Amino acid sequence: MVTVLKAAVREDLRGSRLSKIRQQGHIPAVVYGKKFESRPVAVEEVDFIKTMRSEGKTGVFKLDIDGTQTDVMIYDMQFDTLKNKVVHVDFYAADMKVEMDADVPVSVVGESIGVKEGGVLQQAVYELSVRALPQQLPDSIEVNVENLDVNDALLVKDLTAGENYEFNNDPEEVVVSITPPDEEPEEPEVEVDEEPELVGSEEEDGEPEVSGEKDN
Repeated sequence: MVTVLKAAVREDLRGSRLSKIRQQGHIPAVVYGKKFESRPVAVEEVDFIKTMRSEGKTGVFKLDIDGTQTDVMIYDMQFDTLKNKVVHVDFYAADMKVEMDADVPVSVVGESIGVKEGGVLQQAVYELSVRALPQQLPDSIEVNVENLDVNDALLVKDLTAGENYEFNNDPEEVVVSITPPDEEPEEPEVEVDEEPELVGSEEEDGEPEVSGEKDN
């Protein structure tokens, strides 16, 4: 079943109007594409969250703009971390017959040999750029790390692209690596000062030397 998200065209573009749109439970957005004239719209927040969860970042769905449906995908989002809310969305009107580039999330799978031995997994890349037809973009790129030992790394060229897409990243770019466990710092050597020589200490002969003693 095709997912349809309803949107309404925004006529008033003043900043004060955007605040009111959000207060009414809607999200300001814009739709654009190579063959689609940029258009400001608004979508219901609850419906957008449902669509995002079901379609993901690279999923293609229908955006119903005042009765006219257009194939779109979520291109970008602005998120307010303090309020934990999406405050603006960019929809890309996709041409279903033309390949496009999109950033796809990287999903690390499995526990590596190196981690089991105390190593630390370092993920250097969280998204990979992929080129494909809009409907053939993957939801995520799975990276299996089970065979990685300490000091091993997976590069973009080590990943297997799908039949319908290819990677745009540099083939030599590191995706994940296993670094050695942190070495415990050595305890610093504490220098023990020699016991200070006491003034007026006894000489080996016995009696302490007294200076300035008068002869009788």
